[in-house]
Amino acid sequence: MEPLLPPSEPRPHRRHRVTRTRTLLVALTAGLLAAGGLVALGPASQAATARQAEALDRGVVSVHTDSGNLVSWRWLGTDPDDVSFNVYRAGTKVNASPVTASTNYFHSGAPATADYTVRAVVGGVEQGDSVHAVQFRAGYKDVPISPPAGGTTPDGVAYTYEANDASVGDLDGDGALDFVLKWQPTNAKDNSQSGYTGNTIVDGIRLDGTRLWRIDLGRNIRSGAHYTQFQVYDYDGDGRAEVAMKTADGSVDGAGRVIGSSSADHRNSSGYILSGPEFLTMFNGGTGAAMGTVDYVPARGTVSSWGDSYGNRVDRFLAGTAYLDGARPSLIMARGYYTRTVIAAWDWRGGAFTRRWTFDTNSSTNSGKGYDGQGNHQLSVADADGDGKDEIMYGSMAVDDNGSGLWTTRNGHGDLHVGDLDPSRAGLEEFKVDEDSSKPSSWMADARTGQILWSTPASGDNGRGVSGDIWSGSPGAESWSSAVSGVRGPKGDVVTSRKPSSSNFLSWWDGDTTRELLDGTHIDKYGTSADTRLLTGASVHSNNGTKATPALSGDILGDWREEVVWPTANNTALRVYSTPVETGTRITTLLHDTMYRTALAWQNTAYNQPPHPSFAIGGGMARAPRPTITTP
Repeated sequence: MEPLLPPSEPRPHRRHRVTRTRTLLVALTAGLLAAGGLVALGPASQAATARQAEALDRGVVSVHTDSGNLVSWRWLGTDPDDVSFNVYRAGTKVNASPVTASTNYFHSGAPATADYTVRAVVGGVEQGDSVHAVQFRAGYKDVPISPPAGGTTPDGVAYTYEANDASVGDLDGDGALDFVLKWQPTNAKDNSQSGYTGNTIVDGIRLDGTRLWRIDLGRNIRSGAHYTQFQVYDYDGDGRAEVAMKTADGSVDGAGRVIGSSSADHRNSSGYILSGPEFLTMFNGGTGAAMGTVDYVPARGTVSSWGDSYGNRVDRFLAGTAYLDGARPSLIMARGYYTRTVIAAWDWRGGAFTRRWTFDTNSSTNSGKGYDGQGNHQLSVADADGDGKDEIMYGSMAVDDNGSGLWTTRNGHGDLHVGDLDPSRAGLEEFKVDEDSSKPSSWMADARTGQILWSTPASGDNGRGVSGDIWSGSPGAESWSSAVSGVRGPKGDVVTSRKPSSSNFLSWWDGDTTRELLDGTHIDKYGTSADTRLLTGASVHSNNGTKATPALSGDILGDWREEVVWPTANNTALRVYSTPVETGTRITTLLHDTMYRTALAWQNTAYNQPPHPSFAIGGGMARAPRPTITTP
C-alpha cells in the first residue's frame, strides 16, 4: 500500500568519512597495492567491512561520592589505539600525567558541582575540550518526565500511566544520546488476559528532560509487554536516529497527525483487537512525525492459525535491528513464536521502506523443517556464522542474513542469551532455557551451527535463565536457571553449587571485568557463599511485574561500564545511575560494538534481556578488540 502519510522530503545524506586509520584498509579487502600491481589477499587476511555507527560525543560524566568525583568518558571507536586523555576542571588540568590505561579519573576531594571536560591527546598533541560532564551529584542523574493524563476504558475502569521500557538514540544529531520512553497504562494486559487497556504512549526526551515529541498509538494498539516493540536506530545513516513501531487506525504521530482512520474502533467486547488494518511506521526521531507507513508484515490473517482463536498468540510481536548486509542497519519486525513465525526485514533509505526479505515458517521452503514453534519471548542479533553479516537468533532457531533458515534445534520456546560465552572456543554461543517439559531444561549451542554443546535434563517449565561471567573462579560465562540446580561453566560442568540470588539482568558495575547481578531495583556482586549489595536504587521502581526489569541498562554514558535507568516511584523522572567505582581497564565504548548496540535496541522487546557484546568481557580476558566502523 502507499504510505498513509506522505514521507517528508528525503534528508540530504552527508558523505560518510572513515575516521580510523585501519578502516582505510577496508577499500583494499580484495588486494594490496604492491610493486607491479594489485596482489590478492586470501579470505583469512581480509579486513572487516566497516559498519555504520553513531558519531558520539565524549559522553563525560562526573559521579560524586563522599571522597570526590569519578570522572569517566568514552573511548570512541574512531579514536586511535594509542590515544590518551587529560582531565580539566574549569579549565585547569587535574591529572599529573595523561590517562592511558583507562578512561576514568578519580578527583579526590572535589565537590559535586565541579565542572569537568576531557581533552584527547593524539600523537602527542592535545585536542580541544570535550562536552562538559553530566553531573551525578547524588550518585544519580534525574531526567524529568511527564506522565500522560489517565482515562477510563469503555467498561468503566479508570487508569493512570507508569513509565515502562526505554531506549536510546541520537534523535537530534548532536552526538548525545536521547531517551525514547514507553508509557504503559496501569491496566496494561498480558495477551492471555481479556479486558480493555488504555493507549500506549511513547515520548522522545533529551537528557535534560526536554520532551521532543509524544506519540499516542491509539485505541487500536493494545497495551502490554508483547504488543509494542519499538526500535530506535539511525537506519538511513544521516546521523539522526529514527523510531519504528507498529501502528494502527487512530495512532497519532508527534506532529499531531492521525494515521489511518481517526474514528475507527476495532476493539471487541473482550478488549482484543482482532480486525482492522495494521501498519508499520517510521517516525522522525527529532520531531516524532510519521515519515512513512506501510502494511505490517505479516498480516494477522486467520486468528486461529497462530495457535488460538481468542487473540493471545496472534499478537506476539518481536523487533530488532540487524546489519544484514554487513555495513548498514535494517529493521526486523516479527510476529509469532508458539506456532507459526514470520520475520520481515526492512530497509529505510531515502525516506521510504523497502522489504528486504520475509521468513515464514509456513512457506513451502520452510514448512516441515522444524522452524515452527521455536521462537522466544525475545530475540537476539549476532553475526553467528562469522561472515560479517548478522543473523536473527530467534530462540531455538536462527535465520541467516539472507532470510533463509540457518538452523533449528527443535527444542522449543523459552529465553536466550547470545555472546562469546566460551572464550576458549571459536565463535559465539547461545545459552537457552526451555519451557517445554519434554525438552532439555537448558542448553548451550554453537551459534553458527546450532550444535548442542551441553544440556541439562528436562525438568518442567524452566522460566528464566542467565549466562555471563559473574565469577572469576571459573573462566568464561557462568550459566544458571530457575529450574536447574548449580551454576555451570561454559563446558556444562557445575563450577559452584550456590546459584545467584537472581536470574534476571546483568551489569558491569564495579572496577573488575566480571559482571554483576541486576534485579529489581538493586545491583549485587556474586559470591559463592552470599551476594554482596553494591547499589540500591532510591525511590525507584522496576518494570514488567515479576520480570522486575529496569527501564534500560547499558553503556550509555561514561566509560564501558553500564548505567542503569529506573523510573522514580512517582513516575516524574528517569533516574540514571552510573558507577562511582574506579577501574584500571580500558575498553572502547560498547556503543561502537554493533552487536552490543543492536542489543540495546532490542532490549525493550517483550521479556527484556541484558545486552551482550561480540567479544568476551570477564576475568582474565584478553585485550578487548577495537571495532571497525564509519560514522556520519
